[in-house]
Amino acid sequence: MKTLLVTLRPLTAFATPPHGDTLFGQLCWALCNRHGEAWLRERLLGYLEGKPFLVVSDLLPSGHWPRPFLPPHLLGSNTGGGNRKEEKKRIWFPWQDGGNWQKKLSSWGKMCRSEAEFWQGERRNRPQPHNQVNRLTGTTGTEGCDPYSLTQTWFPEVARLEVWVLYDPERLNAAEVSGALADVGCFGFGKDASIGLGRFVMEKFEEATLPRQPDSNAWLALGFCAPQGCGFDGKRSFYQPFTRFGRHGDRAALTGQPFKNPVLLARAGAVWTPSHQPLPNHEFVGRGLGGEGKLSKAIPETVHQGYAPVVGLRLPEELS
Repeated sequence: MKTLLVTLRPLTAFATPPHGDTLFGQLCWALCNRHGEAWLRERLLGYLEGKPFLVVSDLLPSGHWPRPFLPPHLLGSNTGGGNRKEEKKRIWFPWQDGGNWQKKLSSWGKMCRSEAEFWQGERRNRPQPHNQVNRLTGTTGTEGCDPYSLTQTWFPEVARLEVWVLYDPERLNAAEVSGALADVGCFGFGKDASIGLGRFVMEKFEEATLPRQPDSNAWLALGFCAPQGCGFDGKRSFYQPFTRFGRHGDRAALTGQPFKNPVLLARAGAVWTPSHQPLPNHEFVGRGLGGEGKLSKAIPETVHQGYAPVVGLRLPEELS
């Protein structure tokens, strides 16, 4: 797998949280629209057997990784006294600053920052009212046409987002990845893209290498992943579960059966320790989900990204 680090500039608000599994789905639709359904089916061969053609991270603040879901004492966090409310906002680790990623985990907690500290402001959520109009009466009203609201996320003007992209050069090339990302940015990411939300442009598109601490024995996931059955040591792995209630996108959203079966994932920032050491030289963890109607009866071959790019960490032998 080759690695790309792409920097994006949001142009409008987002109505869908910018997570990697959602972005993967939209990239698949973008590639399908460019190259055809048969082309995409060929690239998806082996996806459920640990051979993905494409893996993408969450859209992360530029130069930052998610704070690992480790006990505070392992990160050297200040848990006694102080402003705990402000401490909880410091969920981003500045990995690029002075080679911070090479430092011991026990110093990471004090280096983590909030969005207000590096963007001079935080992303803000606000409700956006909507109306559905009854085409027979020309008014809103009962029977599903009542006004409702959806949450929009607005980023500061200086905000830049990064996405780590892994791709198999035998099935995909960098130009095809770039074109698909440009299409998603042009037409919009997530909900309400048809009214202008989720727009972004690419500012940087460059080859990169996922860092790895010396003597790594665990992985930090940079996106949502499905760890079930991957052979991780439960006593040395730390994560926050998340249930994804997915929907089909693009033209499949108009089929009358847009909903997919829920899947259980772990959020970005999870730390995974394999049961067998030394640590394999992997660039991603997790597994592909779906196929054979497991996710969708409307489109039985539907898959869901349960993979995530990872960086190598050195956990101490004693965790207590």
